[in-house]
Amino acid sequence: MSKRITVFASSSERIDPAFKEPARELGRRIAERGWDLVWGGGRYGLMGAVADGARDAGGRTISVILQEFIDKNVHCERANEVEAVTDMRLRKRGLAERGDAFVALPGGLGTIDEVAETLSFKQLGFHDRPVVLLDTLGYWQPLLAAIEHGFQGGFIQEHYRGIYTVAATPADVIAAIDADC
Repeated sequence: MSKRITVFASSSERIDPAFKEPARELGRRIAERGWDLVWGGGRYGLMGAVADGARDAGGRTISVILQEFIDKNVHCERANEVEAVTDMRLRKRGLAERGDAFVALPGGLGTIDEVAETLSFKQLGFHDRPVVLLDTLGYWQPLLAAIEHGFQGGFIQEHYRGIYTVAATPADVIAAIDADC
């Protein structure tokens, strides 16, 4: 069975276009490995770019999306598989349960929430799957500084330093997943 890579990402169309190409490349690289892309099902922003990259390379895409977003027609109609859910907790659960590894592209509060929950659950021992932040254009640096502040202040125990990887490029993301799976 192929690996399934859950990707968290922005659905905003108001972002700098420079963020889209690395997302598209990540989708392509996931597909080229024969892995499936699991994502939030949106067709806009980085969500759309990562899914387009995967599909353009012949990859399989699995959407976990709110029925409300389908009703508003902001979903990707070309997903190979769609799981429509009724609330965000079910959506996050579906994304988590389907993923063999997690990748966070730049995103807003929803993406930050997904990253925080995934890291928290790994810290608590609920899973031991790779978590990789793709730090496109230094996007994650403020969050990483806040996490470091938590380590320095004793709020996060030192032995949790290895629960995530920061990747500079989509190729680095794939290498990190390979090294951790």
